[in-house]
Amino acid sequence: MQIMKVDPRALKENPDRMRQSKSSPQADALMLATIKAVGIVQPPVVAPETDGGNGYIIDAGHRRVRLAIAAGLEEIEILVVEAANDNGAMRSMVENSVREALNPVDQWRGIERLVALGWTEEAIAVALALPVRQIRKLRLLANVLPAMLEQMALGDMPSEQQLRVIAAAGQVDQKEVWKAHKPKKGDTAPWWQIANALTKKRMYARDASFGDDLAQAYGIEWVEDLFAPADEDGRYTTNVEGFLGAQHEWMTSNLPKRGAIFEVNSWGQPELPKKGSQVYGKPSKSDHTALYLDRDGKVQTVHYRMPEAAKPKGAVGDGSVTGGDDTDAVATPKARPDVTQKGHDMIGDFRTDALHDALGRAPIEDDMLMALMVLAFAGQNVRIDSGADGTFYGDKRFSRHAVGLFDEHGKLAFDQDTLRVAARSVLIDVLSCRRGMSNSGMVARIAGEAIGADAFLPNMGSEDFLLCLSRQALEASCAEAAVQPRPKVRETRTALVEHFATKHFVHPAGRFAPPADELLDWIQAGSATDVVGAGSRDDGRADDLAEDQDGEIDNDMEREGMQGADRPDDAELDEDFDQRAAA
Repeated sequence: MQIMKVDPRALKENPDRMRQSKSSPQADALMLATIKAVGIVQPPVVAPETDGGNGYIIDAGHRRVRLAIAAGLEEIEILVVEAANDNGAMRSMVENSVREALNPVDQWRGIERLVALGWTEEAIAVALALPVRQIRKLRLLANVLPAMLEQMALGDMPSEQQLRVIAAAGQVDQKEVWKAHKPKKGDTAPWWQIANALTKKRMYARDASFGDDLAQAYGIEWVEDLFAPADEDGRYTTNVEGFLGAQHEWMTSNLPKRGAIFEVNSWGQPELPKKGSQVYGKPSKSDHTALYLDRDGKVQTVHYRMPEAAKPKGAVGDGSVTGGDDTDAVATPKARPDVTQKGHDMIGDFRTDALHDALGRAPIEDDMLMALMVLAFAGQNVRIDSGADGTFYGDKRFSRHAVGLFDEHGKLAFDQDTLRVAARSVLIDVLSCRRGMSNSGMVARIAGEAIGADAFLPNMGSEDFLLCLSRQALEASCAEAAVQPRPKVRETRTALVEHFATKHFVHPAGRFAPPADELLDWIQAGSATDVVGAGSRDDGRADDLAEDQDGEIDNDMEREGMQGADRPDDAELDEDFDQRAAA
């Protein structure tokens, strides 16, 4: 390496120089004025000719040499270095990159030139301190139509997204679209129109449920998306029909029991059968499954429930239908029953009074009391709009649990395990938090908190549930999960779905513990209700608990023969209420 003085007109330009785009007249005028005033501050870098000549080829400083000639300088200082194997291509690119960022078009061309000279992508990445993925991305952009590159070299650059679409298209498509949207001289190109004309629907491999065998059968070839994040599968195909066909065949081959393939509506939601209601919780065995393809071609699954088919009029327990014109009815005289309807009413009153008296005063073991609680829910007068699964309605829902407490002789005979199972099953049928007729209200939430049901709640970090949250609720969930909120609600929701894909999320509004104020209001509202057996008897016995029951008072008031003297006065009722409240 040495410094020498030469005539700038004797230097030869390097055909492999990196910066081929013309500089602006303003920048040339500024450098020319500087050279005239103080000369060239940094000497151009040259190398001897390698083809047998005795001249020098410029490696770096073409613009300084050109403007020195324009300034009329007879001699300039140059820095002579040894010729590189690549004719100085890498040296020129590195120096230009450090001095000032290369025009994107020059950078694309420079990398392609280095590859043609034998440089590998890994070596170029090391020399330029760039990731190998970035080098491959730039190489893809070098496939842009030359006419478009010339337009970009003038400073008319498309956006990054538009540039991705253009670079991913073929040369033939680019040529046709450029011909239709080529700008006039001096105008900017309508890049958004060009990108829209070259846009093709992409179906990504990460959304495919089928394997390589179906992909090959439907002629699907995956293309690597070099612009996708490095930590995800960026393969895609533009063979939309083949992708959807393979997805449909996979769904047909993997239909679950009671499953079907459904079409979607204009909002991308599955069209469930009429009267079918979607199940958002844990599906039961009697529920149906629907498979469908969303707008991205991804296989989605939903569960739905159909109402029970109504029995035809006149149907009996065995399914037969009674009545009709073909039935030969023989008129027989009706025999008088042993007990009239009024007699049965009186028997019902007698039994009820005795039953209530025994429940209030007779000694009952704890296990028998629990068994009777199970039996009580199987009574004909109990109506429970259950939120549990299954097709049992009315007294059948609870009688199926009660029959397990009897032996083969029809007597109550059970062990503790059988009783526990029956009690749990009854509570499952009774308690419900579903909205609608089956909602048990506050008691279901209290029971859920008491037994730790929060631990059994599903992951609520799904797209379906997060769609039900407002912006404020989503941002609050982001703060709890240490996720940065996005400018758009849709992007914030997507970030939460990705975050909770491997984590368990339960929204505070979904927990069982009721608000303290609502719980206190519920307790105060129920404090005025009579407690069975809380009153005292006239004879003063502490164990006589049944005479002041609400059920007896109600039954006595309903009787037509009740006399006004049998009713307690207001003072006695107030005294009884004070005692119960104190208890």
